[in-house]
Amino acid sequence: MKKPLLFLLFPAAIAILGASRPSHTKTQGFAVVELFTSEGCSSCPPADEAVAALSKQYPDGVYVLSFHVDYWDHLGWKDPFSNAAYSQRQREYGQQFRLSSIYTPEVVVNGKTEFVGSDAGKLRSTIDQELAHTTNFIIEASAKNLNNKTITVNYTLKKSSTTIVQAALIQRQAATAVKRGENAGRQLQHANIVRDLKTSSGNSGTLTLDLPAGLAAGDCKVLLFLQDKDNLHIEGAKALDIH
Repeated sequence: MKKPLLFLLFPAAIAILGASRPSHTKTQGFAVVELFTSEGCSSCPPADEAVAALSKQYPDGVYVLSFHVDYWDHLGWKDPFSNAAYSQRQREYGQQFRLSSIYTPEVVVNGKTEFVGSDAGKLRSTIDQELAHTTNFIIEASAKNLNNKTITVNYTLKKSSTTIVQAALIQRQAATAVKRGENAGRQLQHANIVRDLKTSSGNSGTLTLDLPAGLAAGDCKVLLFLQDKDNLHIEGAKALDIH
């Protein structure tokens, strides 16, 4: 199938699993891994699998956000998790990294480094470096379910920060039987799908996330993270269970 001319789309990269890795011990370092993906992209399933495996490889300090973009939706299959806002988020990263175009699958780690999302070796080495050279920002926060329609997130930063505070509602896992497009006939597995993203500022506050119809709060979690509004570097993160 002919790729859209507006976007630079890399060919599918084969994830090299390599030798088994020991589990990582708890660390003060952190790594927020953002995957920009689409069910309409045949190069994306290996990247989905690579980021889904991170929870076993790194039990602490690594936070995954899977953003499903919408610019593949007119090419045969509409991704049910796609959102134009996530495509715009990727474009902002593209400008920051001075890319000629955006593409899928793309991974961005801590807002600092970007590369092809199915490069499992690059993914692990970048995460290892971030864990070794970062210190997570202390955030006090809670997430509460209101009538299974909205999630209220209250937060307080332990020290003053000029970063933007962002809260992502994450669906823990999902599966889709794709009927058309480049992945027609495949059963795709997803993890850590971003379903809503809200932004605030200040050292304390409240954010309200919308729970999609048919999705239970128990199937979700929240990631609260701090991001510099100028260079887009992420300076801290905290995962929240919903109560």
